[in-house]
Amino acid sequence: MRKKILAGNWKMNHTGAAVQTVLTELVQTLPETKATLIIAPPFPYLAQAVSLTAHTPLHIAAQTMHWEEHGAFTGEVSPAMLVDIGVTHVLIGHSERREYNGETDRTVQQKVAAALQHGLTPIICCGETAQQRQAGRTDDLLGTQLRMALAKVRMADASRVIVAYEPIWAIGTGQTATVAQAQATCAFLRRQLAALYNSDIAATVPILYGGSMKADNAAALLAAADIDGGLIGGASLQAASFTAIIRAADTI
Repeated sequence: MRKKILAGNWKMNHTGAAVQTVLTELVQTLPETKATLIIAPPFPYLAQAVSLTAHTPLHIAAQTMHWEEHGAFTGEVSPAMLVDIGVTHVLIGHSERREYNGETDRTVQQKVAAALQHGLTPIICCGETAQQRQAGRTDDLLGTQLRMALAKVRMADASRVIVAYEPIWAIGTGQTATVAQAQATCAFLRRQLAALYNSDIAATVPILYGGSMKADNAAALLAAADIDGGLIGGASLQAASFTAIIRAADTI
């Protein structure tokens, strides 16, 4: 049985004092859980977050990275730098990075390969807009995103990745895919993994749902056969709401 994973993406929220407050409260109130817990704070506070969560069950993720180890890439952060400060995971290909920062299937591919090379766990994001879903393009689009992301990933490394399905139409909108919609799409992604590698690898790769997961819908979503966790935005910004989701996950 795949372990549940709950990853909080803080996006461009919280300054240092809030990072200190939220993570301290989270560490102090963290319930016992079987789930893997990840927090992705903004770049300036990654080292602070690593320090605050040392010797706890919390892992720290970056929200993106460059694929090169070093070089003339002003404003970028390399995988080697992330590893150097104790980061263990990295979000790659989030829809907001694609929309606002020019992320493409090709750069996602390069970043995934670089993350694995440096020992980071990539959380590969894929998703569709409302217009794309209404046009019946969901499977084709997500299939292409996943195939491109994993094109340079050998079978030996495939089980080290995490996949996150994030319906763009449900991010920050308060809308949530129905359990049936989310399960059907995550099942499709698992079938794609089986086609790219084999059924054994497909059975081990965690697939997260990332569209307005909250305490009141988490248990239903996480009970679905192919949903192994959540990529959580707004509900991860405060310790109380994130721990409520953790407790919901442990009822499954």
